[in-house]
Amino acid sequence: VNPLDDMKTMAEASSHKPTDVRMKGFPRRWPVAQCLDWIDAHTVLMGTEDVDLQHAATRILAASIVSPVEVPHFTRSMMDGFALRAEDTSGASPYQSLELTIIGESLPGKPFDGIVQAGQTVRIMTGAPLPNGADAVLPAEYVQIQNDTILAQGETSLEKHIGFPGEDIQQGDIVLESGRALRPQDLGVLSSIGRAVIPVYQKPRVRLIVTGDELLPPGSPAQPHCIADANSPMLQALIQRDGGTCIHPGILPDNPDSIRAAMLDQDADMILVSGGSSVGQEDHAPQLLAELGSLDIHGIAIRPSS
Repeated sequence: VNPLDDMKTMAEASSHKPTDVRMKGFPRRWPVAQCLDWIDAHTVLMGTEDVDLQHAATRILAASIVSPVEVPHFTRSMMDGFALRAEDTSGASPYQSLELTIIGESLPGKPFDGIVQAGQTVRIMTGAPLPNGADAVLPAEYVQIQNDTILAQGETSLEKHIGFPGEDIQQGDIVLESGRALRPQDLGVLSSIGRAVIPVYQKPRVRLIVTGDELLPPGSPAQPHCIADANSPMLQALIQRDGGTCIHPGILPDNPDSIRAAMLDQDADMILVSGGSSVGQEDHAPQLLAELGSLDIHGIAIRPSS
């Protein structure tokens, strides 16, 4: 099925529909897929804004992010242990320990300023720069420490337990594509490449219109012939979950003037009506929508639903 043909069919059907549908039933029910196509065809992108990294979670990325750097950008240890020459551990085992002299230490942010020679080693922590002259790391669990020496009780191989520049991210890599909903781990990636300000789409402002003379405020105790509003707490949470800002001053009565004024809210990018939208005598929203714009879809074939 061609979605464009669907749009044409829906527009033609809409132009012949009566504007007052109360007590007349739905003229037809539209398939869900066609309704989603209609929404896609009539949706425009929001504007963009820059936000600080710490406020970017769940926001929608407005531009692809290219890394200006390599990650990591220096050679570093991937284990706590001892930096050394791999060949100095050849044949080492719990039954044949090999002795190496400790000549210093390398800590994260505090590298060892020297060169590791044959028979020497440097105590090193995870993330610390690999000393010059060393070409591997022997994990701490394969070592016994005796004063200023270690007894290597296991072998390591060339470049083992070492992280090299660009292993995680290369300079020029596209790390995140435009349109991505940013997850917590994405913020870690952005931070690692030095991005403190992130381009995102603005949050749509959604005017929630909840109508019903029988409705009580959410969470109200039951009263004769009235019910607590259960829709607005759920819809507000869904709007927030999906990246919108909810505007909801409160429940409206089944009054056309009140509903019309809410539909004309200039502060909203989108209007979401809950209640008064079917074909009952007090369902004013469809007629008002037709008067203010067009009632392109009314009635959706969604049963059975879950």
